[in-house]
Amino acid sequence: MTDPRIEGYARGLFEIARAEGTLDEVEDELFRFARSFESSDALRSALTDEMIPATKRQAIIEDLLGGKATATTTQLVSMVVGFGRGRDLPAIVDRLVARASNAKQQEVAEVRCAVALTADQQARLAAAITQATGKQVNLKVVVDPSVLGGIVATVGDTVIDGSVRTRIDQLKSRL
Repeated sequence: MTDPRIEGYARGLFEIARAEGTLDEVEDELFRFARSFESSDALRSALTDEMIPATKRQAIIEDLLGGKATATTTQLVSMVVGFGRGRDLPAIVDRLVARASNAKQQEVAEVRCAVALTADQQARLAAAITQATGKQVNLKVVVDPSVLGGIVATVGDTVIDGSVRTRIDQLKSRL
């Protein structure tokens, strides 16, 4: 069961982004920021340390996102961190992404790959995942060098693992 506070923040961020008319862009920016937040110990520490004043943590957000993300995204992340909910940021964003996908009658498809994908590659991948799962998907790409090559796609409970790492592990187990 999701924490009601996380759900409340996600609903609030969703409604603000939708009212601003930037839901798709904000959703994507928040998703990428949340993945960066999860993968960086230094960033996570700086934004969740209660000994650092909220204004300083919010200034860090401004420095990181200012000019690189929409003003709405920057303000939303700053608000969450300012209210002391930095630890919950990935969960809040994941709920927001799920809510936005449901509003578009889509499933979230998180794809991990070793390198960034072009817009054309993403479109073709989304079409292939839609065909394989029978569900319209909201594609979220995470660059993860540990994949080595290929992709790992997760749509709901379905995992499609076409990564080089898995193939190497399979070969090792056969030998």
